[in-house]
Amino acid sequence: IRGAEVLERARKLTTVVFDKTGTLTKGEPNVTDIVPLEGRSEDEVLLLAAAVEVGSEHPLGEAIVRAARHRNLALPAVQGFEAIPGHGIRGIVDGRPVLLGNRRLIRREGIDPTPAEEGMSRLEKDGKTAMLVGADGKLAGIVAVADTLKPEAQATVTSLRSEDIQVVLLTGDNERTARAIGR
Repeated sequence: IRGAEVLERARKLTTVVFDKTGTLTKGEPNVTDIVPLEGRSEDEVLLLAAAVEVGSEHPLGEAIVRAARHRNLALPAVQGFEAIPGHGIRGIVDGRPVLLGNRRLIRREGIDPTPAEEGMSRLEKDGKTAMLVGADGKLAGIVAVADTLKPEAQATVTSLRSEDIQVVLLTGDNERTARAIGR
């Protein structure tokens, strides 16, 4: 704050917009769920997701890689890595095309996400960021990551609302996850 003028104007605020990750949450997401599909194992689904995320600086990617290393999974090198903004990532792992992202990415690549819908919805309603894993042109599973709220987040929002200040949550998460965190 550089001067009293800013403080004077702050008393007229009607809305505060909070970024979720690192502001209201701790910014330290962890893998909470791995849901294998198509006869795959949890370790295989996690290994595929982590292999394409190696080298990622995104907090969700770091959480996935950390979980794989915690399970002592040997992560193969990824080739042809590509980030697809607003959708996810893709790469070649051990000669196999691998996808990690949202429903739009999976559909765009010609894979039907319907078999994962029930699991995705359940995880998202719990406030988790659920990502689909695709391999070899098929749905392989779901990896869910969650970030916990900071202890003071709820009290801060409650205090602002008691002052008739509207509070807005800004996040790149899907709507279900955002609503769960908002609740």
